[in-house]
Amino acid sequence: MPADLILIAYDGSDNAKRAIDYAGRFLTTSRAIVVTAWEPMVRQAARMSGLSGVMQPEWVPDDEAEDVALTDAKVTNSEGVALAEAAGLKVEGQCTECTTAIWSAIVEKADEMNVDIIVTGTRGTTGLRALLQSSVAEHVLRHSHRPVLIVPPGK
Repeated sequence: MPADLILIAYDGSDNAKRAIDYAGRFLTTSRAIVVTAWEPMVRQAARMSGLSGVMQPEWVPDDEAEDVALTDAKVTNSEGVALAEAAGLKVEGQCTECTTAIWSAIVEKADEMNVDIIVTGTRGTTGLRALLQSSVAEHVLRHSHRPVLIVPPGK
């Protein structure tokens, strides 16, 4: 029985491209949604200044102009949609704003849309590096109450 809706997390990386390819090859679905999570620049700047210990100058984004992070996310998402269409999926794209963590935005979007499965790529880190930096895919797997297809990196 085909899935009604799958969510494919897409960030433009080679691993995300591989995840789209595998979704097209192995999943039968009525509809797919390619989701690109993005974080507003003002939050990125605040987080980075907090990590560096440097005070952030007062930055007020221009309300007239679209956030550059959203603009980039739209370009990335369009690329993912084109790849999913080429993989044979009936697809639509969405950018979702990240308010806490990228993995959280993906899980929340999956819950909001009541998807049948989440598809994501992973960096495939091992050893000490894996202990120090857990992946978005790992967090999605741990925190989602839906099936998750994690596609490892290619060789």
